[in-house]
Amino acid sequence: MPLSFCIVDDDGAARRMLQHIIEDSGLGEVVGTAEGGQDGVRLILSENPDIVLMDLLMPDQDGIETIISLQAQGCRSKFVMISQIENGDMVSRAYRSGIEFFIRKPINKIEVESVLHKINERYALGRYLDEIKLSLGKLEGLQFGLPPVQADKRTVKEIIQPILMNMGMISESGSRDIITIMELAAAQENTGSLPPLKELYQMAAATYKTVPAEVAKEVKAIEQRLRRALAAGLTNLASIGITDFGNPKFEYYAPLYFDFEEVRLKMKEIEQGRESGKVKVNIKKFLQVLHLELIEGMNR
Repeated sequence: MPLSFCIVDDDGAARRMLQHIIEDSGLGEVVGTAEGGQDGVRLILSENPDIVLMDLLMPDQDGIETIISLQAQGCRSKFVMISQIENGDMVSRAYRSGIEFFIRKPINKIEVESVLHKINERYALGRYLDEIKLSLGKLEGLQFGLPPVQADKRTVKEIIQPILMNMGMISESGSRDIITIMELAAAQENTGSLPPLKELYQMAAATYKTVPAEVAKEVKAIEQRLRRALAAGLTNLASIGITDFGNPKFEYYAPLYFDFEEVRLKMKEIEQGRESGKVKVNIKKFLQVLHLELIEGMNR
């Protein structure tokens, strides 16, 4: 079944070009277009497309605000951001809002096809895995003479561990803290936002210690362990990027979980053989992105 697309961009020529690329390449079907964020929200909630191509800068509201508004209303479409802005902070903010990929303007047919093929592959794999789980659930029910049942939802640990493994940080002691924090966040049943870092550290520390003085000491230890774990993940991804810039792990995790400028700096350090051991990591960004992936994984 082909994927459905919506395009939200105030540039009519860009909308037409993207629609031609999608449909002429057999990537899917464009079920609607809009030229502004507010019209885009109405269109997307009505059509419920698989993929949304969203312009970053629009007259009424920017693409990030539009995506956040859609997610708050239960939209589960995948988002691809389109923009000629290459500001690192803006790109990071876009990824934190939940986008899958970033396409630069002026629009390049090869780049658009490459990005959308990757999303198609990810969708196909997700559907295939869901079908396997459903089939296994039915077979298990038939084996014991029971009615078919839906496959159980994955636990927080089952969702988070593979992500940490892919970034090469599962062996770090901080990975245990990350899983604990995500379990606590999932228990709160919020819609995507996380409490402040200090509060998260205190909540996690309270699960390890009971004496107030020990909890305070554990808060500092948790932050140190997280920094070491994230530094290990960033360094591992930088090493992968040096060997193979097109590696799927590097392409996906490096810009999504880390400030890409820091990844580039680490890559230069490794290439020049002058590793300082100092790595700047954004713990808040990392946990926010991981939390969004956790929510998505639990809703599958």
